[in-house]
Amino acid sequence: MSEVGLRSLAGVIMIFVALTAEWFGGTAFAILVAAAATLMYYEWSRMVRGWGLGWNVGGFFYALIPALALLWVRERAGGANQHVGFALVLWAFIVTWASDIGAFFVGRAVGGAKLAPTISPNKTISGLLGGVAAATLLAGAWAYHRELHWGWLLLAPLFAVAAAGGDLFESWLKRKAGVKDAGAIIPGHGGVLDRLDGLVPVAILTGGAVMAGLA
Repeated sequence: MSEVGLRSLAGVIMIFVALTAEWFGGTAFAILVAAAATLMYYEWSRMVRGWGLGWNVGGFFYALIPALALLWVRERAGGANQHVGFALVLWAFIVTWASDIGAFFVGRAVGGAKLAPTISPNKTISGLLGGVAAATLLAGAWAYHRELHWGWLLLAPLFAVAAAGGDLFESWLKRKAGVKDAGAIIPGHGGVLDRLDGLVPVAILTGGAVMAGLA
């Protein structure tokens, strides 16, 4: 199987697992989020080994805060109406997934100027724009379909940029550590940290928006 085929198959499986757990919510979603956060911290701690206590503490909160944000939004947003929490977590997933997938395929098809060549030589400006466009369209369509607050339509492109920033941060971290991938648990993708780096800022920002009253 080609690299793109393997990457796509693994991506579909991960999306299916995430959507299933998020649909059921409660314990199922909590277990998935806790497992992902644990693996993220494990991969982080391996990369920063020998860098000092501060890096380990930072990695702990890097994994913990977005996990708590997702769990809080899923179970608490909308009060007794659990459908709002489900819709908002899925909105955050769509922003992250669409941003990543759009950037991957548009970047490969169009190419052009590099986004941050010293950090991640393969990322392009066209890929960033493609990812933002995909996230804006898909997350906006979901927000409109679920009749979410209009503010979520405006936040989609901004959060897509934040997802790209999360991706670049993890790329910088890997370059500093001298590794290609954070792990090797996901075929075609690398580690859990490699797949969830964009979700980290999006989850935190989504939780912050809900806390600010946008639900």
